[in-house]
Amino acid sequence: MARKIKYEFDTEVFNIDELSKVETTLVNKAKEALKNAYAPYSDFFVGAAVLLDDGSIVLGNNQENAAYPSGLCAERVALFYIGANHPGKTILQIAVAAKPKNATEYVQAGPCGSCRQVILEYRNNQDQPIDLLLVQPDNEVLKMEVNNLLPFSFNKNSLIK
Repeated sequence: MARKIKYEFDTEVFNIDELSKVETTLVNKAKEALKNAYAPYSDFFVGAAVLLDDGSIVLGNNQENAAYPSGLCAERVALFYIGANHPGKTILQIAVAAKPKNATEYVQAGPCGSCRQVILEYRNNQDQPIDLLLVQPDNEVLKMEVNNLLPFSFNKNSLIK
């Protein structure tokens, strides 16, 4: 007989004024990064800002391409840049901001499935939590640990050796 299992996780929602100075800076950097997104097809702009353990912040934004799906999401742009240019650095936090082209308000946009998998790969490799800050409407920010993004993630232990 089948058993029902319920998975739950905690998130926190803050007004941006309640965040630490570092977190506020990270959120504002994500908002700045979306301004440089290349999104002529979707008109949906996303920016990511990633805080490393040395205090540096790496930015990414979505980059679309007419040869869909050749583009990349903001999160993967930033994370792959870190992998190529900052190997061995620990990722502490990732902030993501999203807004349709002519909107005045930010919208909640959690990472897509591919980005969730990539974020978790980095988190698992460093074996240290990574906080995700998602910009919400009304000057709010949702905060969670990235392990909660994909409870049945695919990892190196899933591969047959």
